Amino acid sequence: MTRLHPDYTMVIMIIGAIMVLTIAVKAWIQKTGIPALVIFLLLGFCLRLANTRYGELFEGGEAILDLFAKIGLITLLFKVGLESNIAGLLKQLRSASVVWAGNILISGLLGYITAYYILGIQLITSIIIATAFTATSVGVSVAVWESRQALKSDNGELLIDVAALDDITAIVLMALLFALLPHFREGFDANLWPVVMESAGGFLIKLFGFGLFCALFSVFMEKRITSYFKKLESAPELILVVVGISFIIAALSEWIGFSFAIGAFFAGLVFSRDESAVKNEGSFMPLYELFSPFFFIGIGMQVSPEILGTGFTVCTVLIVAAVVSKIIANGMPLWMMGNFQSAALIGISMVPRAEITMVIMQHGLDKGAWAVPPKIFNSMVFVCIATCAAAPVVVQKLLTRWPQTESNQ
Repeated sequence: MTRLHPDYTMVIMIIGAIMVLTIAVKAWIQKTGIPALVIFLLLGFCLRLANTRYGELFEGGEAILDLFAKIGLITLLFKVGLESNIAGLLKQLRSASVVWAGNILISGLLGYITAYYILGIQLITSIIIATAFTATSVGVSVAVWESRQALKSDNGELLIDVAALDDITAIVLMALLFALLPHFREGFDANLWPVVMESAGGFLIKLFGFGLFCALFSVFMEKRITSYFKKLESAPELILVVVGISFIIAALSEWIGFSFAIGAFFAGLVFSRDESAVKNEGSFMPLYELFSPFFFIGIGMQVSPEILGTGFTVCTVLIVAAVVSKIIANGMPLWMMGNFQSAALIGISMVPRAEITMVIMQHGLDKGAWAVPPKIFNSMVFVCIATCAAAPVVVQKLLTRWPQTESNQ
């Protein structure tokens, strides 16, 4: 019997420990209210510290952990797409559009002003930060709303609608931004804009074509494929077919120049209109809970230990900007309508940044320091940790003070 490479042995041991820890963390956070992603980011950072302190603990196994992180990314974005009700969002667009439009414009603009003018960060990185600022991890706050039976209130439904539009917009902006980024690297001058407009037009055509392919697949093929496999396998195994197709769509997206994230999100949308697929989401959750932590652990492992001694000012300013931008962007329209309670509740509930924000920053880091320097990436990781840890505590107190019930509808 061939002996496994020692490095692989350590990696397999770490992966097994993470799987067990995931279950323990899930049980523990239900009592503390701390979002799981915060724990996994810190765990990844601790693995980085241990690897630095004691030598290459899993040298040669980085590719395995990176693969698990990519699978985690796909499961994260697939779940976002699967839970998106496009038809329902279109119906609610009118009521949520004012808050949504202000949310995207103001949070993005304040993110850019903070990065470029206050912190003096280079232009391209500032644009990426601005894009990352537009996203929201509403799932962090939704858990609190659910625990208070407030999600079916007027404000609860508005929160879900705005957050869903928020993430969809951030994903599209991310795809557009990284399609144009190579042109931005060449410098900003008068000759650049015709090239940018042409590239943007090509990107939008390609995005429309990919979206059309996914829509046609959803309407004409998805039901036939799942119906065929239903005859062969029982319902719990059907979700494996759904996930397998989603992996193929994610890979196609990466192949044509988008990203795994965009493809996984579109794959989720493909199955979101199929009630049987959505009902099988419960069968998908074990896979989601198995792989999604590795995405955040992978992010944590890329945080440099030097962040503990440097970058405090950048971290602090970005955290303040992240909080203020969402409160103003989401709260101001509602406050102007005369509803202070709604403004405070929804504004603070939209503060957490996590999945989409980290996908954007990770994509920028992968491009190189000219796009996202490691120091800025580190700072944005701590922005996610701070906003995800603090916002639920404040939301909990506000919902205790201002209960939201279904009778408010």
